[in-house]
Amino acid sequence: MILAVLRAAIERGESRRRSRPTHPAGELRSPRDPRAPRENSKEAQLIGMLRRPEGATIAQMMTQMAWMAHTVRGVLAGALKKRRGLNVISEKPQGGERVYRLVD
Repeated sequence: MILAVLRAAIERGESRRRSRPTHPAGELRSPRDPRAPRENSKEAQLIGMLRRPEGATIAQMMTQMAWMAHTVRGVLAGALKKRRGLNVISEKPQGGERVYRLVD
């Protein structure tokens, strides 16, 4: 009896996996499928700042976005590095402030 219930549950799980919705092209879409940021969103503005040749400091990003320092660092690590897979590097010139930029 218990084995029959377990087998039925496993079969239901297998059938659900096979019937997942697909991407329009037919392939399964990854839950972390990167999309381009919306135009003029804060994320797009931040990416623009990081693409500049001189990069951007935490203070510059805080001023531009009206965010606190921990929010800027969180977006850099979470949204840009982990979710979007962008290569964000930081450099600290001797006697200067740490600068962040995107490397392609």
